[in-house]
Amino acid sequence: MAAPRFRLLRIMAAPLRLLLLASLTVFAPFASADLDAQRDAFRQAYALARGGDPGWQRYAPQLEDYPLFPYLEAAALEHDLDHVGRAAVEAYLKRWPDLIPAADLRRDFLQELARRQDWDDFLALYDGRGGDALACAALQARLAKGGTLDFDRDLAALWQQPSLPDACDPALAWARDHGLLTRERVWARIERAAEAGAAGTVAALTPWLPADEQDAARRLADALRDPAAAMAAAANWPDTPRHRLAVVLGMPRLARSDSARAEAAWRALSTHFAFTPGERDRILAAIALYRATDFGDDAAQRLAELPAGAQTDATREWRVRVALAARDWNGALAALDALSPAQAEDAEWRYLRARVLEVLGRKDEARPLYEALAREANFYGFLAADRVGAPYAICPASLAVDDEDARRVLALPGMQRAFEFHALDMLPQARREWARAWDALDAADRRVAADLAYRRGWYDRAVFAFSSGETLRLYEQRFPLAREDGVRRAARAAGIDPAWAYAIIRAESAWVADARSGADARGLMQLLPRTAAQLAKAAALPYAGPDSLFDPTVNIPLGTRYLARLEDRFGNPWLASAAYNAGPDPLGAWLSARGDLPPDLFIATIPWRETREYVARILAFSVIYDWRMHGRALALSARMPAIGVTYAPPAADAARKPVVCPAPPQAEDAASTVTQRPPAPR
Repeated sequence: MAAPRFRLLRIMAAPLRLLLLASLTVFAPFASADLDAQRDAFRQAYALARGGDPGWQRYAPQLEDYPLFPYLEAAALEHDLDHVGRAAVEAYLKRWPDLIPAADLRRDFLQELARRQDWDDFLALYDGRGGDALACAALQARLAKGGTLDFDRDLAALWQQPSLPDACDPALAWARDHGLLTRERVWARIERAAEAGAAGTVAALTPWLPADEQDAARRLADALRDPAAAMAAAANWPDTPRHRLAVVLGMPRLARSDSARAEAAWRALSTHFAFTPGERDRILAAIALYRATDFGDDAAQRLAELPAGAQTDATREWRVRVALAARDWNGALAALDALSPAQAEDAEWRYLRARVLEVLGRKDEARPLYEALAREANFYGFLAADRVGAPYAICPASLAVDDEDARRVLALPGMQRAFEFHALDMLPQARREWARAWDALDAADRRVAADLAYRRGWYDRAVFAFSSGETLRLYEQRFPLAREDGVRRAARAAGIDPAWAYAIIRAESAWVADARSGADARGLMQLLPRTAAQLAKAAALPYAGPDSLFDPTVNIPLGTRYLARLEDRFGNPWLASAAYNAGPDPLGAWLSARGDLPPDLFIATIPWRETREYVARILAFSVIYDWRMHGRALALSARMPAIGVTYAPPAADAARKPVVCPAPPQAEDAASTVTQRPPAPR
C-alpha cells in the first residue's frame, strides 16, 4: 500500500502557528522580481487586449511562459467577435483546447454565429456543449439547413426545464407548428413549471393550449403571481383538477404572506372543491405552519390537530417553538416527543429537551442530556456546557502536508493559473480556475491544495474545502485569524469584541473579499452601499463608493462601526447579530412579542429560519474565534445576557473557560497520527 500523502494531526503542545514552520518554504508565495514584472506586464497587456488594442502583442515575448498568457489572445478575440473569422477562433482552440478561455471563446463565438445566422460555421464549430441556448441554436441551424426535429431525440430533455432561453423560441415554434408539442406535452410542462413557481413559463405557454383550456392555465399563473386575488376569485372557479392545483399552489403562498387571510379563504374553498386527501393535507399543513410562524393564538391547536398525512418536519418543529413561546413546558415536551427520530437527534432538539426538563424541575433527566451535548463543538454544545459548568469541547487538528506533494500540486497548470489570478486580485477568474483544477484532484490532493490556498492568504478556499468529516477539526484553516491587526484595531475603535467581528466576517462572507449578495450587500462584512455611506460620513471613515467595499481596509472599519451601532441600540451582540441579519424592524417586532423569554429560548422562537440559524452560528463562531485568539473562550452565557441586562465587551484579560478535547478518538491507523491540545494563549 502506498504511503499516505498527508496526515491529520490532533494538536498537543505548541501554538497552531508554530506547527508548520518547518514547511514555510513550501507554502511561502513564489513571487520574485521576474514574476512581479510578468504580473505587471500581464495587467497592462490584458487591459489592452480587452480594449481591442493590438499593442498587447508587444508584451507577448515577456509573457510566453507566464501561466495566464493564453488569456491575452482570447481577450483580443473576444473583443473582435463581431467580425472575427472562424479560422482565427479554431486556431486558438487548437492551441489551447482544454482551457477556460477556450471554452468561453467557443461559446461566445457560437452565440455570435447564431446572431449572424451563419449556420455553416456554427455547425462546424458546435461540439454539443455550452448550455440550452446553444443546443437550441443548433436545432435552429438544422432547420435552416432543411432538417427536421424529433421530439424524443431533440426536445424531450429541454422540455423538462421549467424555463428556457429565448434562443429556444424558433425551435419550439417549429415543433408547435408541426404537431410535436401536443396539448398533453404542453400541460405537462405547465404543471412542472407551476410546481417550480415559474409563473412566467406558465403564462408564456398558455397561448399554446386550446382556447377552452387557457383559462385554467392563466389561473395557475395568477395563483403564483397574486395568490391573494387568485384565492379570492377561486370560489367562482369550476371544480377541476387544474383549478385545484392552482389552489394547492396558491394557498401556501397566501398563508406565508397573510396566514389569517389564508384561513378565511380556506373556509370558503374547502367545501367548494373536492380536494383529494393529499391536496387537503398540503393546504392544511401550510396554513398551520404559517399560523405558527405568525404565533397566532390558535397556532398550537392547529398544529396539534393536523392529520397524520399533513404532518411534516416543519410542522412538528413549530409545535415545539410555539409551545416555548407560550411557556407551555408540558406542551413543549409533548411536541418534542412527537418529532421524527431523525429530527430528535439534532443538537437543537436535544438541547431544548434538556432545557424543558430543567424548567420542569426534572434536573436529573436533563443533566445527562446536557453532558452528552457538552462534548460537541457547536452552539448547543457550548450552551449545554455552560448549563453544567463543563469546559468547552474542541478537538483541533493540523494538516501535515508533505513538501513534495505541496510542490507537485502547486506545479499543476490549473493551480498555477488559479493562484496567479488570486495574486492579481482577479478573484472571479481565480475561482473559475480553482474549480476546474479542483475537480481533477483526488481527496488527498484537495487537502493539499486547500492548505496551500490558506498559506497564501486565499482563506475562503480552505473554509469551503474543510467543511465535512474529519476536516471540521482543522480550526486554523476554517477560522483564520486573517487581517488580525486590522480586525483588532477596527473592533477596538468601534468598542466591540474582536471575536464577534471575526464571527460576522466568517458567517457573512466566509472570507470572500468580493462577495456580493442579491440585495447588493458587499465585501467581507456584507454592507449595503447606502449604509456604508452613512457610516462613513458619521465616523469620518474612508469610503469611495460601492466598489470600495470590496477592499477589506474599507469594509472592516465600516462593518465594525455598524455592529457597534446595533449593539448600542439593542444592548448586546447576540441581539445585534439578529438585527444585522434580519434588520432592526423585524427584530423590534419579535422583542415586543416575546422579549421576556430567556436568550436561548428567544433564539429558538425567531420566526425566520435564516436568522435563527445565523444567530446561533455567530455565537458559536464567536466562541471559536475567542479561543483561537486567547487559548480559552469567554463563556457563551456571558455573550448572551438576558434582554435588558447591561452588557460590556470582554477585556483581553477577562475570565475565560478552558477548552479541552474530552476524550481521545478511537484508535487510528498510521495515515492519521494524532495528538491533542488547545492552542496556547496569544
